Amino acid sequence: MRDFECIDNHMIIGGIRAADLAEEYGTPIFVTDEEAVRENYRAIYQAFSRRMPTRINYACKANSNLAILRILEQEGSCIDAVSIGEVEACLRAGFSPDRILYTGVNVSNHELAALVNRNVMINIDSMSELERLAEITSNANISFRMNPEVGAGYHEKVVTGARSTKFGIPKNKIIDAYARAIELDFCPVGLHAHIGAGVQDVKPFANVTDVLVSVAQELETKLGIQLDFIDIGGGIGIPYYPDEEPMDLELLADEVTSRISNGTSAKNVVLEPGRYIIGDTTVLLTTVVDLKETPDKWFAGVDAGFNTLVRPAFYGSYHHATVANKFELPGELTYDIVGPICETGDHLAKDRLLPRLEEGDVIAVYDAGAYGFSMSSQYNMRPKCREVLVRKGSSNLIRERESIDDLLRQDRIPSRLMI
Repeated sequence: MRDFECIDNHMIIGGIRAADLAEEYGTPIFVTDEEAVRENYRAIYQAFSRRMPTRINYACKANSNLAILRILEQEGSCIDAVSIGEVEACLRAGFSPDRILYTGVNVSNHELAALVNRNVMINIDSMSELERLAEITSNANISFRMNPEVGAGYHEKVVTGARSTKFGIPKNKIIDAYARAIELDFCPVGLHAHIGAGVQDVKPFANVTDVLVSVAQELETKLGIQLDFIDIGGGIGIPYYPDEEPMDLELLADEVTSRISNGTSAKNVVLEPGRYIIGDTTVLLTTVVDLKETPDKWFAGVDAGFNTLVRPAFYGSYHHATVANKFELPGELTYDIVGPICETGDHLAKDRLLPRLEEGDVIAVYDAGAYGFSMSSQYNMRPKCREVLVRKGSSNLIRERESIDDLLRQDRIPSRLMI
């Protein structure tokens, strides 16, 4: 969890008072500190690249705003994309096709053809996908996503590497997959696995690397394949609670790179951080619009709900919350912070000790950069909110708020219903 500067009891983000941003742009808004994005990228890249050649594939499903992508393109990042929409966004942000690796699941022929047309490398998820791709193209570099039977994550819904999940080619079929790829005139250059999301322990990453190294050795001895890269996936967690410790990047890099460099001939290590790069760079600012005392508790009603930030309702996730315009005042009352959505589960935070609230106060919800806007919705016909980028005292609007017209623009009423 990132520490923020305080001046005169006001939270400061990128050199600007949060309350001033809320007033200028309206709420709810996601506010991202550009310098924090660059800092996080450099930290993880440097930790690994000091040990062996490294490619960081930013998992853009975490946050695919074009300005964020542009920042990371400038930093030298590459991309982990999971849809043709993400690929197109990254191309528009300035990424060349060779800096994008597409790792989809249950990929349609239409999407495969679109990827081929854009010259983007595909990370194959199934034998079906491989055979269907061969009907579209050949002589292309590809990699394979293997199910490593090593799963981890902060919630059962985000564990991807367990044997029972839908992702990847089963470990006992992976050598056959590479052999078949060669028969189909493909050039397999990489091996990939992903264990899950929000992992803050080094051990699962070490375990999956052991599996990847073992398979790479088997590929070399049985098929003569020398991989260009081994991709350990993403899922590096961040501390959401105030007392949590961040991932030890140096230890993680040591454990992963030593296994790959000592155990294989692979030239590069690839990893796919999303949350680690963008998660703590962003706060959600939302205004208190209603206060309600019930026999059981106080509710602080705000203008952001699970349509804006779904993680607390969907995963039971914790996000730290503070009062941006009363930043250092002591807590007086315990509140549930709840939104305007017509659902009992519409909450951003539960049982939080905060300064006594008034209507108009600005609540800052921490660590909203990953899977905040990207998972937001228009449920209850509520337009998606603005996104703002701050840097050293200046701010830029990087996504406009939707309008009601935007919500209705694609609807059509058949003429027979208008009679």
